[in-house]
Amino acid sequence: MIEERKSFIAWLQAGPMMLVFIAFFLLPLVFVVIVSAWDYNEYEMLPAFSFRGYTDTFEGCIAQLPDLCTILKTYAKTVKLCFLTWAITLTIGFTIAYFLAFHVRSKTWQIVLSLLCTIPFWTSNVIRMIAWVPLLGRNGLVNQGLIDMGLIKVPMEWLLFSEFSVVLAFVHLFTFFMVVPIFNSMIRIDPKLVEAAYDAGATGFQTLVNIIIPLAKPGIVIGSIFVITIVMGDFVTIGVMGGQQIASAGKIIETRLNALQFPAAAANAVILLGITIVIISALTRLVDIRKEL
Repeated sequence: MIEERKSFIAWLQAGPMMLVFIAFFLLPLVFVVIVSAWDYNEYEMLPAFSFRGYTDTFEGCIAQLPDLCTILKTYAKTVKLCFLTWAITLTIGFTIAYFLAFHVRSKTWQIVLSLLCTIPFWTSNVIRMIAWVPLLGRNGLVNQGLIDMGLIKVPMEWLLFSEFSVVLAFVHLFTFFMVVPIFNSMIRIDPKLVEAAYDAGATGFQTLVNIIIPLAKPGIVIGSIFVITIVMGDFVTIGVMGGQQIASAGKIIETRLNALQFPAAAANAVILLGITIVIISALTRLVDIRKEL
């Protein structure tokens, strides 16, 4: 009787969050999947079962095999940008989290320095992206500085409106999402384990590989999920920093929506969601993140 009462109370406590999850995530997702199977024409959706949204998306791809068609190249570029952003944010985020957890002894300073990482979030993403334009532009501060120092003779065009600037903006925007979960995992590591490793003759690298990284793995996976899910569906950053010249899966969906082709947009959203789920599933196989949550 007592166990049943505890179970009922637990479900009652989780009820409001479950309702929010169902209303604002699950139901919209179901609607997107349903709409992706509808037919459409130039100006309206037709509530009739059809896979036209999917077939139109990959039209002509089979004929171009083994070469990739435009849509597959676009999805491949999206995954490439996502991988580059993930690798860089993981490197920077892990380094910052390691410094905060093992080189800053004071809890007060750990909190203060952690809060400093939130400073970029005091302004909107658009403002932070636009701030790179006067720095990286053809006549920006970086090019002018390099020319004045005699390191280059002509401005470097690839600094802005390129994949480089897109990845740079992603790293600037989303590194914080990697720092926090990794730091949260690292501060739970017992310092005595690290001291014992050093006492046993382990080098700093051996301690890092055999103790710190395995114990920080849940935070690494959670941070990776945050970064990957955000970057995979992003189209604003790619549009601004890519100068509307770089295609991505998010841009495909935006273009379809602007053309009022909602079933096709929904189909591309389902495809993108499927790719993201596959990547996240591969990550979650590395560690049980429920223990971290």
